[in-house]
Amino acid sequence: MAIKRGTEIPTIDVVLVTIKPEGGGDEIAFDTASQIEVEPQIEEADPVQLIIKGVLKAQKPATATLTGNQITLTDNVFTPELVQVLQGGTIYYWTSDAKTEKDTTPTEYGIAGYAPPTVGSTDKGKPFTLNAYTAQYDASGQIVQYEKISYPNCTGTPVGLNSEDDAFRAPEYTINSAAKEGESPYTIDYMDELPTVS
Repeated sequence: MAIKRGTEIPTIDVVLVTIKPEGGGDEIAFDTASQIEVEPQIEEADPVQLIIKGVLKAQKPATATLTGNQITLTDNVFTPELVQVLQGGTIYYWTSDAKTEKDTTPTEYGIAGYAPPTVGSTDKGKPFTLNAYTAQYDASGQIVQYEKISYPNCTGTPVGLNSEDDAFRAPEYTINSAAKEGESPYTIDYMDELPTVS
C-alpha cells in the first residue's frame, strides 16, 4: 500500500463574511471582520467501567457528540443590519420630502438610528447561515482560491457595545449554530472568486 501525501491548503485572513437570513431576505456582506473563533459544542458521556476487586475487567469508553458550534465574530465597525439579524430590533432611516408633485413618497437614505427589541419582546432576530471566506495563497504570494465555510441554523445573542478612548469600537458577536438532523455542522467549499457584493 502506497503512502500518499494529503492536500495542504494554507489559508489566511478573514476576507469576507456574509449573513444569509433563512426564509428569504437580502444576504448581508461585510469585509470588516478581523477574527472568527469557533468553539465546538460537545456533549460528553462518561466512560462506564467494570472493576472487580480492584481489577479492570471491561470498560465502555467515553463518547463525545458534537451538538453545534459557538462562533465569536469580531468586527471592526458597527453594522446595524447585522445586529438587527442577530438580535432583532428596528433600524430607522433618514427620509427626504417628495421631490415632485407626482412622487409623494418620502425617500429613505442613511441610517438615523437603531433600537434593539424592547424588554419582554418576542423579537429575537432571525435564523441565518453564516459564510466565512478566507484566502489561500501560493509560494509566490498570489491568491489561488478562496475557502468558504458555511455554518447553518445560526442564531444571535444580545449584543453589548463598548467604547474606549483612542480606540475604534470592535464589537464581538456571539453566534450559536446547530445542525438539523442529518445535516453537517458546517461545510467547506473552494472557489476561484469571491461573490459579487452590490
